[in-house]
Amino acid sequence: MDFATILQILDSSIRLMTPLLLACLAGLYSERAGVFDIGLEGKMLMAAFASATVAAVTGNVWLGLMAGVLGALLLSLVHGLASITFRGNQLISGVAINFLAAGLTVLLGQRIFGLGGRTPSLTPGAELDANAGAFRDWLGGIVGPETVTALTTMPRFSEITLPLVEILRPVPVLGPIYAELISGHTVLVYAAALMVPLTWWVLYRTRFGLRLRAVGENPASVDTAGVSVAGLRFSAVMICGVLCGIAGAYLATGLNAGFVKDMTAGRGFIALAALIFAKWRPWAALGATFLFGLLEALAIRYQVLDLGFVTIPSMVMSALPYVLTVIILAGFVGRAIPPRAGGEPYVKER
Repeated sequence: MDFATILQILDSSIRLMTPLLLACLAGLYSERAGVFDIGLEGKMLMAAFASATVAAVTGNVWLGLMAGVLGALLLSLVHGLASITFRGNQLISGVAINFLAAGLTVLLGQRIFGLGGRTPSLTPGAELDANAGAFRDWLGGIVGPETVTALTTMPRFSEITLPLVEILRPVPVLGPIYAELISGHTVLVYAAALMVPLTWWVLYRTRFGLRLRAVGENPASVDTAGVSVAGLRFSAVMICGVLCGIAGAYLATGLNAGFVKDMTAGRGFIALAALIFAKWRPWAALGATFLFGLLEALAIRYQVLDLGFVTIPSMVMSALPYVLTVIILAGFVGRAIPPRAGGEPYVKER
Protein backbone atom coordinates (compact mmCIF):
# COMPACT_ATOMS: atom_id res chain seq x y z
CA MET A 1 0.00 0.00 0.00
CA ASP A 2 1.67 3.23 -1.16
CA PHE A 3 1.43 6.70 0.38
CA ALA A 4 -1.16 7.92 -2.16
CA THR A 5 -3.45 4.97 -1.38
CA ILE A 6 -3.15 5.63 2.35
CA LEU A 7 -4.12 9.27 1.79
CA GLN A 8 -7.14 8.21 -0.27
CA ILE A 9 -8.31 5.83 2.45
CA LEU A 10 -7.84 8.46 5.16
CA ASP A 11 -9.65 11.04 3.03
CA SER A 12 -12.59 8.65 2.64
CA SER A 13 -12.48 7.95 6.37
CA ILE A 14 -12.88 11.64 7.17
CA ARG A 15 -15.84 11.96 4.82
CA LEU A 16 -17.51 8.84 6.20
CA MET A 17 -16.87 9.69 9.85
CA THR A 18 -18.50 13.14 9.61
CA PRO A 19 -22.15 12.02 10.00
CA LEU A 20 -21.06 9.58 12.71
CA LEU A 21 -19.23 12.32 14.60
CA LEU A 22 -22.16 14.74 14.43
CA ALA A 23 -24.61 12.05 15.56
CA CYS A 24 -22.24 10.92 18.31
CA LEU A 25 -21.95 14.47 19.66
CA ALA A 26 -25.74 14.78 19.40
CA GLY A 27 -26.17 11.72 21.58
CA LEU A 28 -23.49 13.05 23.92
CA TYR A 29 -25.50 16.19 24.71
CA SER A 30 -28.72 14.28 25.17
CA GLU A 31 -27.35 11.45 27.29
CA ARG A 32 -25.20 13.73 29.41
CA ALA A 33 -28.47 15.40 30.38
CA GLY A 34 -29.98 12.05 31.32
CA VAL A 35 -32.11 11.46 28.20
CA PHE A 36 -31.12 8.32 26.33
CA ASP A 37 -31.80 8.68 22.63
CA ILE A 38 -31.66 5.69 20.32
CA GLY A 39 -33.70 7.68 17.81
CA LEU A 40 -30.55 9.23 16.30
CA GLU A 41 -31.04 7.00 13.26
CA GLY A 42 -34.57 8.24 12.64
CA LYS A 43 -33.65 11.90 13.11
CA MET A 44 -30.76 11.61 10.67
CA LEU A 45 -33.01 9.86 8.15
CA MET A 46 -35.73 12.48 8.41
CA ALA A 47 -33.15 15.26 8.10
CA ALA A 48 -31.61 13.61 5.04
CA PHE A 49 -35.01 13.38 3.37
CA ALA A 50 -36.07 16.93 4.26
CA SER A 51 -32.79 18.47 3.14
CA ALA A 52 -32.67 16.54 -0.14
CA THR A 53 -36.33 17.34 -0.88
CA VAL A 54 -36.00 21.08 -0.30
CA ALA A 55 -32.65 21.21 -2.12
CA ALA A 56 -34.17 19.36 -5.08
CA VAL A 57 -37.21 21.65 -5.25
CA THR A 58 -35.47 24.97 -4.59
CA GLY A 59 -31.98 24.20 -5.89
CA ASN A 60 -30.50 25.83 -2.78
CA VAL A 61 -28.50 23.58 -0.47
CA TRP A 62 -28.61 26.05 2.43
CA LEU A 63 -32.40 25.96 2.41
CA GLY A 64 -32.06 22.18 2.32
CA LEU A 65 -29.79 22.28 5.37
CA MET A 66 -32.30 24.40 7.29
CA ALA A 67 -35.09 22.01 6.32
CA GLY A 68 -33.04 19.05 7.50
CA VAL A 69 -32.37 20.68 10.86
CA LEU A 70 -36.06 21.55 11.20
CA GLY A 71 -37.10 17.97 10.42
CA ALA A 72 -34.76 16.56 13.06
CA LEU A 73 -35.87 19.21 15.56
CA LEU A 74 -39.50 18.19 15.15
CA LEU A 75 -38.65 14.59 15.98
CA SER A 76 -36.53 15.77 18.91
CA LEU A 77 -39.53 17.72 20.16
CA VAL A 78 -41.63 14.55 19.96
CA HIS A 79 -38.96 12.64 21.88
CA GLY A 80 -38.71 15.39 24.47
CA LEU A 81 -42.47 15.54 25.01
CA ALA A 82 -42.70 11.77 25.33
CA SER A 83 -39.73 11.23 27.63
CA ILE A 84 -39.50 14.49 29.60
CA THR A 85 -42.97 16.01 29.76
CA PHE A 86 -45.00 12.80 29.84
CA ARG A 87 -42.23 10.74 31.48
CA GLY A 88 -42.52 7.90 29.03
CA ASN A 89 -39.96 5.21 28.36
CA GLN A 90 -37.07 6.84 26.53
CA LEU A 91 -36.03 3.70 24.68
CA ILE A 92 -39.52 3.04 23.34
CA SER A 93 -39.80 6.66 22.23
CA GLY A 94 -36.53 6.35 20.31
CA VAL A 95 -37.62 3.12 18.63
CA ALA A 96 -40.92 4.75 17.63
CA ILE A 97 -39.05 7.67 16.07
CA ASN A 98 -36.89 5.29 14.05
CA PHE A 99 -39.92 3.43 12.70
CA LEU A 100 -41.78 6.66 12.01
CA ALA A 101 -38.91 8.16 10.04
CA ALA A 102 -38.25 4.98 8.07
CA GLY A 103 -41.86 4.77 6.87
CA LEU A 104 -42.67 8.46 6.53
CA THR A 105 -39.66 9.35 4.38
CA VAL A 106 -40.50 6.67 1.81
CA LEU A 107 -44.20 7.56 1.82
CA LEU A 108 -43.58 11.28 1.35
CA GLY A 109 -40.83 10.68 -1.19
CA GLN A 110 -43.12 8.56 -3.34
CA ARG A 111 -45.96 11.06 -2.96
CA ILE A 112 -43.84 14.10 -3.88
CA PHE A 113 -41.51 12.76 -6.56
CA GLY A 114 -42.90 9.37 -7.57
CA LEU A 115 -39.43 7.85 -7.73
CA GLY A 116 -39.88 4.93 -5.37
CA GLY A 117 -39.13 6.96 -2.26
CA ARG A 118 -35.97 8.66 -3.46
CA THR A 119 -35.43 12.27 -4.51
CA PRO A 120 -34.08 13.52 -7.84
CA SER A 121 -30.32 13.73 -8.25
CA LEU A 122 -28.90 16.89 -6.68
CA THR A 123 -26.61 17.93 -9.51
CA PRO A 124 -26.47 21.38 -11.15
CA GLY A 125 -28.45 21.39 -14.35
CA ALA A 126 -30.32 18.16 -13.59
CA GLU A 127 -33.73 17.83 -15.20
CA LEU A 128 -36.47 19.01 -12.87
CA ASP A 129 -39.55 17.00 -12.07
CA ALA A 130 -42.98 18.58 -12.45
CA ASN A 131 -43.28 19.62 -8.79
CA ALA A 132 -39.85 21.29 -8.69
CA GLY A 133 -40.45 23.05 -11.99
CA ALA A 134 -43.84 24.35 -10.90
CA PHE A 135 -42.39 25.62 -7.63
CA ARG A 136 -39.59 27.51 -9.39
CA ASP A 137 -42.03 29.04 -11.88
CA TRP A 138 -44.23 30.17 -8.99
CA LEU A 139 -41.25 31.59 -7.11
CA GLY A 140 -40.00 33.32 -10.25
CA GLY A 141 -43.33 35.09 -10.61
CA ILE A 142 -42.88 36.57 -7.12
CA VAL A 143 -39.19 37.48 -6.88
CA GLY A 144 -38.22 37.45 -10.55
CA PRO A 145 -36.49 34.80 -12.67
CA GLU A 146 -33.03 36.33 -12.16
CA THR A 147 -33.33 35.99 -8.38
CA VAL A 148 -34.52 32.41 -8.72
CA THR A 149 -31.54 31.59 -10.94
CA ALA A 150 -29.17 33.11 -8.38
CA LEU A 151 -30.76 31.14 -5.57
CA THR A 152 -30.87 27.80 -7.38
CA THR A 153 -27.32 27.27 -8.55
CA MET A 154 -26.04 25.04 -5.73
CA PRO A 155 -28.28 22.05 -4.99
CA ARG A 156 -25.58 20.27 -2.94
CA PHE A 157 -22.49 21.20 -0.97
CA SER A 158 -19.33 21.56 -3.00
CA GLU A 159 -15.77 20.91 -1.88
CA ILE A 160 -13.70 23.78 -0.53
CA THR A 161 -10.10 24.30 -1.62
CA LEU A 162 -8.11 25.80 1.23
CA PRO A 163 -5.56 28.58 0.65
CA LEU A 164 -1.98 27.79 -0.47
CA VAL A 165 -2.89 24.32 -1.78
CA GLU A 166 -1.01 24.70 -5.06
CA ILE A 167 1.98 26.27 -3.35
CA LEU A 168 2.31 23.55 -0.71
CA ARG A 169 1.42 20.58 -2.91
CA PRO A 170 5.03 19.96 -4.13
CA VAL A 171 6.35 19.82 -0.54
CA PRO A 172 7.18 16.17 0.30
CA VAL A 173 4.74 14.39 2.64
CA LEU A 174 3.25 17.54 4.19
CA GLY A 175 2.14 18.94 0.83
CA PRO A 176 0.02 15.96 -0.23
CA ILE A 177 -1.40 15.68 3.29
CA TYR A 178 -2.54 19.30 3.20
CA ALA A 179 -3.74 19.22 -0.42
CA GLU A 180 -5.42 15.80 -0.47
CA LEU A 181 -6.36 15.10 3.14
CA ILE A 182 -7.01 18.43 4.86
CA SER A 183 -8.25 20.45 1.90
CA GLY A 184 -11.05 19.48 -0.47
CA HIS A 185 -13.92 18.79 1.95
CA THR A 186 -17.33 20.41 2.24
CA VAL A 187 -18.07 23.08 4.81
CA LEU A 188 -20.00 20.59 6.97
CA VAL A 189 -16.89 18.42 7.39
CA TYR A 190 -14.97 21.36 8.83
CA ALA A 191 -17.99 22.36 10.93
CA ALA A 192 -18.14 18.85 12.39
CA ALA A 193 -14.43 19.02 13.29
CA LEU A 194 -14.95 22.36 15.02
CA MET A 195 -17.88 20.95 16.98
CA VAL A 196 -15.52 18.71 18.98
CA PRO A 197 -13.58 21.48 20.78
CA LEU A 198 -16.76 23.55 20.97
CA THR A 199 -18.59 20.69 22.69
CA TRP A 200 -15.69 20.19 25.10
CA TRP A 201 -15.71 23.89 25.95
CA VAL A 202 -19.49 24.03 26.42
CA LEU A 203 -19.60 20.94 28.65
CA TYR A 204 -16.52 21.63 30.78
CA ARG A 205 -15.99 25.40 30.74
CA THR A 206 -19.46 26.92 30.91
CA ARG A 207 -22.18 27.14 33.53
CA PHE A 208 -24.65 25.60 31.10
CA GLY A 209 -22.36 22.60 30.60
CA LEU A 210 -21.90 22.13 34.33
CA ARG A 211 -25.64 22.14 34.88
CA LEU A 212 -26.17 19.84 31.91
CA ARG A 213 -23.77 17.25 33.31
CA ALA A 214 -25.24 17.66 36.78
CA VAL A 215 -28.80 17.04 35.59
CA GLY A 216 -27.64 13.77 34.10
CA GLU A 217 -26.06 12.66 37.36
CA ASN A 218 -28.30 14.08 40.07
CA PRO A 219 -31.33 16.01 38.83
CA ALA A 220 -32.69 16.45 42.35
CA SER A 221 -29.70 18.59 43.37
CA VAL A 222 -30.13 20.73 40.24
CA ASP A 223 -33.81 21.19 41.05
CA THR A 224 -32.92 22.11 44.63
CA ALA A 225 -30.63 24.84 43.26
CA GLY A 226 -33.62 26.39 41.50
CA VAL A 227 -32.72 25.29 37.97
CA SER A 228 -35.35 23.70 35.75
CA VAL A 229 -34.52 20.05 35.11
CA ALA A 230 -37.04 19.83 32.29
CA GLY A 231 -35.67 23.00 30.71
CA LEU A 232 -32.10 21.72 30.71
CA ARG A 233 -33.11 18.35 29.32
CA PHE A 234 -35.21 19.94 26.59
CA SER A 235 -32.24 22.16 25.69
CA ALA A 236 -30.02 19.10 25.38
CA VAL A 237 -32.58 17.25 23.28
CA MET A 238 -32.95 20.25 20.95
CA ILE A 239 -29.16 20.52 20.54
CA CYS A 240 -29.22 16.83 19.73
CA GLY A 241 -31.82 17.54 17.05
CA VAL A 242 -29.74 20.30 15.47
CA LEU A 243 -26.65 18.10 15.23
CA CYS A 244 -28.65 15.16 13.87
CA GLY A 245 -30.16 17.52 11.33
CA ILE A 246 -26.73 18.61 10.12
CA ALA A 247 -25.59 14.99 10.01
CA GLY A 248 -28.58 13.93 7.92
CA ALA A 249 -28.24 16.92 5.62
CA TYR A 250 -24.58 16.07 5.06
CA LEU A 251 -25.52 12.52 4.09
CA ALA A 252 -27.97 13.66 1.42
CA THR A 253 -26.38 16.88 0.14
CA GLY A 254 -22.68 16.46 0.90
CA LEU A 255 -21.66 12.83 0.96
CA ASN A 256 -24.30 11.80 -1.60
CA ALA A 257 -26.35 13.64 -4.22
CA GLY A 258 -29.87 12.94 -3.03
CA PHE A 259 -31.98 10.81 -0.74
CA VAL A 260 -32.58 7.08 -1.08
CA LYS A 261 -34.55 4.73 1.14
CA ASP A 262 -32.85 3.94 4.49
CA MET A 263 -29.70 5.78 3.42
CA THR A 264 -28.49 6.17 7.01
CA ALA A 265 -27.79 2.41 6.96
CA GLY A 266 -27.42 2.03 10.72
CA ARG A 267 -25.13 5.04 11.21
CA GLY A 268 -27.24 6.25 14.12
CA PHE A 269 -26.66 2.98 15.97
CA ILE A 270 -22.94 3.01 15.15
CA ALA A 271 -22.83 6.56 16.55
CA LEU A 272 -24.37 5.26 19.78
CA ALA A 273 -21.76 2.50 19.88
CA ALA A 274 -19.03 5.09 19.33
CA LEU A 275 -20.49 7.17 22.16
CA ILE A 276 -20.20 4.24 24.55
CA PHE A 277 -16.73 3.45 23.20
CA ALA A 278 -15.77 7.10 23.90
CA LYS A 279 -17.31 6.90 27.38
CA TRP A 280 -19.36 10.06 26.76
CA ARG A 281 -16.34 12.32 26.15
CA PRO A 282 -16.08 14.63 23.11
CA TRP A 283 -12.40 14.14 22.21
CA ALA A 284 -12.68 10.39 22.59
CA ALA A 285 -15.77 10.54 20.37
CA LEU A 286 -13.60 12.01 17.62
CA GLY A 287 -11.23 9.06 17.81
CA ALA A 288 -14.00 6.48 18.04
CA THR A 289 -15.91 7.80 15.02
CA PHE A 290 -12.70 8.06 13.00
CA LEU A 291 -12.03 4.40 13.75
CA PHE A 292 -15.47 3.40 12.51
CA GLY A 293 -15.09 5.66 9.47
CA LEU A 294 -11.76 4.01 8.70
CA LEU A 295 -13.31 0.54 8.91
CA GLU A 296 -16.07 1.58 6.53
CA ALA A 297 -13.58 3.14 4.12
CA LEU A 298 -11.53 -0.06 4.06
CA ALA A 299 -14.66 -2.12 3.46
CA ILE A 300 -15.66 0.10 0.53
CA ARG A 301 -12.22 0.18 -1.06
CA TYR A 302 -11.48 -3.52 -0.71
CA GLN A 303 -14.72 -5.14 -1.77
CA VAL A 304 -12.88 -8.46 -2.07
CA LEU A 305 -9.70 -8.78 -0.01
CA ASP A 306 -7.13 -11.32 -1.17
CA LEU A 307 -4.70 -12.15 1.63
CA GLY A 308 -2.91 -14.82 -0.38
CA PHE A 309 -3.88 -17.79 1.75
CA VAL A 310 -7.56 -16.80 1.93
CA THR A 311 -9.93 -14.53 0.00
CA ILE A 312 -12.44 -12.52 2.01
CA PRO A 313 -15.67 -12.05 -0.01
CA SER A 314 -17.49 -8.76 -0.47
CA MET A 315 -20.33 -9.68 1.91
CA VAL A 316 -17.87 -10.17 4.77
CA MET A 317 -16.09 -6.89 3.95
CA SER A 318 -19.43 -5.03 3.93
CA ALA A 319 -20.30 -6.44 7.35
CA LEU A 320 -16.82 -5.76 8.74
CA PRO A 321 -17.56 -2.33 10.31
CA TYR A 322 -20.59 -3.70 12.15
CA VAL A 323 -18.87 -6.90 13.28
CA LEU A 324 -15.83 -5.02 14.56
CA THR A 325 -18.15 -2.57 16.32
CA VAL A 326 -19.56 -5.45 18.37
CA ILE A 327 -16.07 -6.88 19.01
CA ILE A 328 -14.69 -3.53 20.14
CA LEU A 329 -17.62 -2.85 22.45
CA ALA A 330 -17.50 -6.37 23.89
CA GLY A 331 -13.78 -6.67 24.45
CA PHE A 332 -11.93 -3.38 24.38
CA VAL A 333 -14.11 -0.67 25.90
CA GLY A 334 -13.86 -1.82 29.47
CA ARG A 335 -16.38 -0.57 31.94
CA ALA A 336 -18.32 2.35 30.47
CA ILE A 337 -20.45 4.00 33.12
CA PRO A 338 -23.30 6.12 31.70
CA PRO A 339 -24.76 9.14 33.54
CA ARG A 340 -26.39 7.85 36.69
CA ALA A 341 -29.76 9.47 36.03
CA GLY A 342 -29.79 8.44 32.40
CA GLY A 343 -33.01 6.90 31.14
CA GLU A 344 -34.97 7.82 34.25
CA PRO A 345 -37.72 10.49 34.10
CA TYR A 346 -37.42 13.03 36.86
CA VAL A 347 -40.37 13.37 39.19
CA LYS A 348 -40.20 16.49 41.30
CA GLU A 349 -40.72 15.90 44.99
CA ARG A 350 -43.43 17.94 46.60
